[in-house]
Amino acid sequence: MGRLSLRNPLATPDQIAASPSQRQGMPSEVEADLRAYGCHLIQAAGTVLRLPQPVMATAQVLLHRFYYLASLYAFPLRGIVLGALFLACKAEESPQPIRSIINVVDIMVKRDRGYPEVVTDGYDSEYYELKNEMIIGEIQILRHLAFNVQVELPYGLLVNYLRSLELTEQPRVPQLAWNYLNDLLRTPVYVCFQPETIACGAIFLAAHTCNVALPTAPPWWAVFDASEEDVLTVAKAIRALYLHRSPCTMPLSGRELEIYLDGKLD
Repeated sequence: MGRLSLRNPLATPDQIAASPSQRQGMPSEVEADLRAYGCHLIQAAGTVLRLPQPVMATAQVLLHRFYYLASLYAFPLRGIVLGALFLACKAEESPQPIRSIINVVDIMVKRDRGYPEVVTDGYDSEYYELKNEMIIGEIQILRHLAFNVQVELPYGLLVNYLRSLELTEQPRVPQLAWNYLNDLLRTPVYVCFQPETIACGAIFLAAHTCNVALPTAPPWWAVFDASEEDVLTVAKAIRALYLHRSPCTMPLSGRELEIYLDGKLD
């Protein structure tokens, strides 16, 4: 995934089959929950910071890319969440003060855990620890991704495809498909398929859910450079996401992860 390209770098079949974390013994379902929770924190913090959706989406894609190249054991979740969000703000030209990002992510974590929502004052040891984790996270993401932080997102394609298929006036399909794109960010789909396929998968499931027929002669997905198999795989990933109940919080530091896995693997 290291070569610079105008296309999104995708995970290799070997990386998908066994990520660095899984090769070190982490159960695949635990890794999936950790990734999903990291993405939840990014989306929640970005919403509070009023960031554009492309910024939050880029940060989540960077997180997934990173964990196909590095292990959650070596690089715990919190630092990568902070680093990915900080980096995405700069990459998408929506810079935010370091302190704002740290404080909002910290508050989101405390809220999820039921802790008092006390904001760090910017001078205590907790703040400097989080700031250090953010800087290290950003550096490690850049190093592992060979500075290729470009992310092509499917939102614009989705709008164009809906227009081409004359679905923009449908009462539910456009919004449902858009929601699917946002929810899929919690899964590795964005690093397994190009944006054309992801947009087609969202449209397929939205149309199917709303009982809206799509063209078959020629197959509509082929017009958009996607294969039927891949489109169905994306649609199945959306359904699987809604069937799985993710934990409301997950371990963020190395020590928390160790304790969590000890309980999981006993």
